[in-house]
Amino acid sequence: MRFLGELPAHDLTYSDVFLVPSRSGVTSRLDVDLAPDDATGATIPIVSANMNSVTGPRLAATLARRGGLGVLPQDPPIDEVVASVAGIKAQHPVWAPADGSLPTIEATGPRAAFDALVAAGRDRADVVAGGELVGSVTRTQALRGTIYRPAVDAGGRLRVAAALGINRLIADKAKALAEAGVDVLVVDTAHGHQEGMLAALDAVKALDLGLPIVAGNIVTADGARDLVSAGADILKVGVGPGAMCTTRMMTAVGRPQFSAVLETTEAARKLGARVWADGGVRYPRDVALALAAGASSVMIGSWFAGTLESPGEIETDADGRVYKQSWGMASTKAVHARFGALDPYELARKELFAEGISSSKIYLDPLRPSVEDLLDMITSGVRSSFTYAGAPDLPAFHERALVGFQSAAGYEEGKALPVL
Repeated sequence: MRFLGELPAHDLTYSDVFLVPSRSGVTSRLDVDLAPDDATGATIPIVSANMNSVTGPRLAATLARRGGLGVLPQDPPIDEVVASVAGIKAQHPVWAPADGSLPTIEATGPRAAFDALVAAGRDRADVVAGGELVGSVTRTQALRGTIYRPAVDAGGRLRVAAALGINRLIADKAKALAEAGVDVLVVDTAHGHQEGMLAALDAVKALDLGLPIVAGNIVTADGARDLVSAGADILKVGVGPGAMCTTRMMTAVGRPQFSAVLETTEAARKLGARVWADGGVRYPRDVALALAAGASSVMIGSWFAGTLESPGEIETDADGRVYKQSWGMASTKAVHARFGALDPYELARKELFAEGISSSKIYLDPLRPSVEDLLDMITSGVRSSFTYAGAPDLPAFHERALVGFQSAAGYEEGKALPVL
């Protein structure tokens, strides 16, 4: 990545920077390869956050079917997480789960399914292959299947990651998840640059499970070096930029996300490790900027919480608008989910140090109610960013991206005018 002008002395958020167009030989957005370079097997650089209100089995499977990676949260009992991994692995890598009550079509691939639906004059049908009911598909899903490549393991099964807390049971849980077929382990805590994290990484690395290990969260080069030395392959970067997080206002701790990604990525790549940018993403432009700063993938939380596939129940407000509940993973609600088995006194002590919003309404976008709709919007924007930079793939984008600095007025200028 190159800068247009001198890098300011102060740290930068995504809103402080922009991408400058460069001479490009990339003629089509569909010629761009978005696959991350982090050895996770994903084919788009999108990871769903390991938040209870964001990633469940349905969202993780849908995301993997489109090339991303879902991270199941650490709070549910390990047997539930193992069952979720097994359920995701049992799903078809191309077709959505079968309805069973729909008309059927014979199809060998997404394009054939699209053509068959058009010929039959139908928008949705179950799919039969080799005489067996293998799933269902809509015209839009079939079209997406010609653009996205699913994230699958060596056996052709959907990929999925799972998070682990830094506690004394981490080794046992890691082994159980590996035996269930999980593809990536995420060792997760709010303050990743601590002795407890280093000990946890040592314990998981010693198991020699042959899986990529993600660790975080951190925001500095020192943190990157220490976690990589302890065994992390990928670093989760971000403290305080999340929509449900109050850490910065409660503690003053954190760092503007663009600068955090920029610094940690530079340190990590020198050691052969990679970075996932975690938090602060509100528009597709933010995803592109995180990748320009050097991240291999970008984690998305609250944005995905307001989708049909997220774990929460759909609710309706007084005006008839539909929403789901979202909450921070250090909030009082999350503390209850994680430590509910403690005696009342110990639980009350934990509650004293809760940070984050316990309940927030995330409204479903009526035009983009599905996580797949959001993926279309995000990846189309990022593909365009690559073409503006003249980059056919992520490594080229890291090298060619030209970043400038802007005022708050410059950021506002880039927004579309409201319709009057």
